[in-house]
Amino acid sequence: MRRGEERAVAPISETREFHHHSSHWGAFRAVVRGGRLEAAAPFEKDPHPSPILNSIPEAVYAESRVSRPMIRAGWLENGPTGRSGRRGAEPFVPVSWEKALDLVAGEIRRVREAHGNEAIFAGSYGWSSAGRFHHAKTQLHRFMNTVGGFTTQKHTYSHAAGSAILPHILGDSSCINGGSTWDGLVESTDLIVMFGGIPLKNMQVTSGGPGEHTAEVWLRRAKEKGVAFVNIAPLRDDASDILDAEWLRPRPNTDTALMLGLAHTLAAEGLHDRGFLDQYCEGYAKFEDYLMGRSDGRPKDAAWAAGITEIGADKIRELARRMASGRTMILTAWSLQRGDHGEQPFWMTVTLAAMLGQIGLPGGGFGFGYGSMAGIGNPRRRIPSPALSAGRNPLDSFIPVARIADMLLYPGVKYDYDGEERVYPDIRLVYWCGGNPFHHHQDLNRLVRAWQTPETIIVHEPWWTATARHADIVLPATTTVERNDVGSSSKDRFILAMKKTIEPVGEARNDFDIFSDLAGHLGTREAFTEGRGEMAWVRHLYDAAREQAAELLVEYPDFDAFWEEGHVEIPPPDEPYVMLADFRADPAGRGLNTPSGKIEIFSRTIDGFGYDDCPGHPAWLEPAEWLGGEEAARHPLHMISNQPAVRLHSQMDPAGVSRESKIQGREPVKIHPADAARRGILEGDIVRIFNDRGAALAGAVLTDGIRPGVVQLATGAWYDPLTPGEPGGLDRHGNPNVLTLDKGTSKLGQGPAAHSVLVDIERYEGEPPEITVFREPALVSATIVAAPDASQP
Repeated sequence: MRRGEERAVAPISETREFHHHSSHWGAFRAVVRGGRLEAAAPFEKDPHPSPILNSIPEAVYAESRVSRPMIRAGWLENGPTGRSGRRGAEPFVPVSWEKALDLVAGEIRRVREAHGNEAIFAGSYGWSSAGRFHHAKTQLHRFMNTVGGFTTQKHTYSHAAGSAILPHILGDSSCINGGSTWDGLVESTDLIVMFGGIPLKNMQVTSGGPGEHTAEVWLRRAKEKGVAFVNIAPLRDDASDILDAEWLRPRPNTDTALMLGLAHTLAAEGLHDRGFLDQYCEGYAKFEDYLMGRSDGRPKDAAWAAGITEIGADKIRELARRMASGRTMILTAWSLQRGDHGEQPFWMTVTLAAMLGQIGLPGGGFGFGYGSMAGIGNPRRRIPSPALSAGRNPLDSFIPVARIADMLLYPGVKYDYDGEERVYPDIRLVYWCGGNPFHHHQDLNRLVRAWQTPETIIVHEPWWTATARHADIVLPATTTVERNDVGSSSKDRFILAMKKTIEPVGEARNDFDIFSDLAGHLGTREAFTEGRGEMAWVRHLYDAAREQAAELLVEYPDFDAFWEEGHVEIPPPDEPYVMLADFRADPAGRGLNTPSGKIEIFSRTIDGFGYDDCPGHPAWLEPAEWLGGEEAARHPLHMISNQPAVRLHSQMDPAGVSRESKIQGREPVKIHPADAARRGILEGDIVRIFNDRGAALAGAVLTDGIRPGVVQLATGAWYDPLTPGEPGGLDRHGNPNVLTLDKGTSKLGQGPAAHSVLVDIERYEGEPPEITVFREPALVSATIVAAPDASQP
């Protein structure tokens, strides 16, 4: 179902039941007949419901559901230290829940006693589900904190580099998840310059689930008010057609150079706001020496930027003058900082906005992530949402979120991170719950190698994802429709009842129940459950949020009324929120949490780190792979692996609209007709995308809506290697992360650099291999496998 189409919901029948529920892609009513989920009918208050809802019933009953607890055959036979076989290539053995829980508890006990809790990696990055109580990662962290802690992950794959750099510039990173609200932008902005666009497809989803999708509403209002838009991105559809945006298409990863060219024009022509820079910023003069070429002999003027970006110098100068002539908002997508040196475009965004002098004014300044997920910029009262506490981790053991393979491959090795010299821990046990690293991590062939090193890997999963297939112990988890919960997002005006709709499929259990029993094995059940069951916890979380709202003079109904109605709608704020308005009004009294109390265009702190890949002010640093580099001679296409329109990351890939979008079962790859013609590629052909790290098959889509020299392959196609468990093989399904580069953005942020990747493409000759990833893996009987004694090291 596309946006604007009628909702295809079957007519109400007396034999059908309807249950309030929600998901990351929106609230819905679950339609059930005879105990079976039939449909997900969009929430009546949602003006633009996501078609991904239609995938839910098919996914719940997919062939790829994990039906029973499973143990990898080689691990079951030889034990955690036997290292027999290869993860990802072996069959699994079905076992009872009693047996599985005994093995898991025994492994946690063994590793803690032999190696300490630091040897347990339970970062478990992933979106999990929309429910705030059954949020899988939180449940895992809460459990692990009751048994002595664990090694975790810091920041997110979405914006790790940005989260690291922004506290040095602005004092914290809160603006990464929202800034000035759309109601104010509609009324006060003349021009919105979008680095990375504002793609509506991304705004189908938000963590915790939206009750209403408002992005299209606000964009239409802005256009009707006369706001002009400029889309700076390699893809035309990164800006909706309704905006009639001017499209500038620089080489990928060159946005910082373009911003520097704009900044040079502002400075050279006296269009920058000297008063704002002097009063509210620290270190502009140092940066200007670099910008004007006084420090290195190379002015970063429009002609210089044109040579890097391939945007004309006259166009750069024209845009700079246009930005200075009225109220301008600079919006930068999270995707820009997921490239090599990803800290720089975020730092330069703030610097460029500071030079315009409109930070803290209605309709002006900067913002991040407005096109990255639903709800950013949505007018909402600042009221806490229901949330389960994970407790306190007694260990200070963590890695930057995207350094998983480095950690597993190089235990004990030192690395730099945000001014610290840290050491990778020696991980013996990996526990993952609510995520899929074989979706979001880079260079999957490298990850396959790294994934062989721990002694034991435990995974909770509803489906046979690649992460489950590469585990030793797989525990079947329920989906949201098989349990009760409460949904809420800090970016949305609704709190949503998520009522149990159907009984668990197969032998699936709630993560909470699994961890409660494991805590019982390990003597911490009371600390984990606090004496509450599922519904007592859901009520408790809602009541706590209700009390916090009352303190802010917002009244929620009592829990029983909320549960019956299915939602609480929080009234919108009375006035638009303008980010940093209080700082602008009183820079002394409301100073920022930076060393200077001001916006730090030059940071003495960062400069003092002495990093060669992140100097003390924003700068153009050549990416490891880009179209202007030497590698482009061998791999002349830049691959963009952006977010899909038909699923959330890899969630829902086995079902509905995601399956329907495939070409001969493969993920679609967009390529410009001129690039396709040079390679003899036609619409619908199966193609092989390759570089030195790997290769993947995909289905060709020819479009002039992409910059020549660029291809686009969305993330989230389930990893389906032709030779499971062996690094270096062909992915038959179209997962872009067999091609991406696994390196940190810089020593400062160590974020993922997935968008700095060069590839080439060729027609695939012959019969494409069968897609197998949506089926259950091979199983063998427990009678032919001897189990180890889990109590022995």
